[in-house]
Amino acid sequence: MESLVETSSLTKHYGPIKAVDGLSLQMNPGEVYGFLGPNGSGKSTTILMLLGMTEPTSGTVSVAGHDPTRDPTSVKRQVGYLPEAVGFYPDLTGKRNLMYTAELNGINKREAEQKVEEVLQMVQLSEAGHRPAGQYSRGMRQRLGLADVLLKEPKLVILDDPTLGLDPAGIQWLLNLIENMAKQKGIAVFLSSHQLHEVQRICDRVGIMSRGKMVLEGTVSELTASQDGGFEVYLEVQKSNKQLIDALSNMESVTSVTTNGNKLTISSSVDLRNQVSEIAFEQKAGLVELRASNRSLEEIYLRYFQEPAGGDS
Repeated sequence: MESLVETSSLTKHYGPIKAVDGLSLQMNPGEVYGFLGPNGSGKSTTILMLLGMTEPTSGTVSVAGHDPTRDPTSVKRQVGYLPEAVGFYPDLTGKRNLMYTAELNGINKREAEQKVEEVLQMVQLSEAGHRPAGQYSRGMRQRLGLADVLLKEPKLVILDDPTLGLDPAGIQWLLNLIENMAKQKGIAVFLSSHQLHEVQRICDRVGIMSRGKMVLEGTVSELTASQDGGFEVYLEVQKSNKQLIDALSNMESVTSVTTNGNKLTISSSVDLRNQVSEIAFEQKAGLVELRASNRSLEEIYLRYFQEPAGGDS
């Protein structure tokens, strides 16, 4: 499969500061890619280079087969971008704002009217389409922004913290829409977000930036199964003994076994509940409780950086 987005040794300097330092990544059609990182990690600068809004200092970037620096118009025809702060003409209706976008993209009026109705229905703004955009709530503006992005049927959508300021119902709706965009329409989604639990839910792969460099990348399961993540099985028995502990420690994929009386914690790269229960039965330990916890992407992120994520630059 040919990559939709590909960068190689992509670098951007602002004077002595390396905002992006040798970034190489690939993204496939229909993939939801989570792009994470703390303050100053280079996420925003990367997005600007993908859109052709700033020129790389060195390295290469290709989006939908085009160089964003040399051919930004072709890239913009195939890429939709929803920034953190969505702006529309407040005195124009939602529908008229979309018609204006269609006009800028060279869509003829008859086709534009049909597409506008379709995307308004897709984002559940059909009834509000005749109201001035200035009367829209934050959530409604986000929906209108997504309608605006989808109007030109892009191959790639870049979203910058799209759930910021939304209520729980709005967040769930938006996450479901992102999943449908990717799975049903084959639209790739490049999601820059600080909401790690949301990224873990919907992203196929994740890249984590730090000081301009990609420091971790992979599927969520790969990252949670790495040395920074994995599974923990919590076992409580009626009677713990050395034979039980040795048997658990010798299981494949187990990295450690810690004990607190009759309560044991087994750390591993995979979920071993079935094997743990069998060993507890074989050792006649008397099983009281057994549960597993897959370390979250947020735990991995915070453990890696040793501090919560902030804003971006």
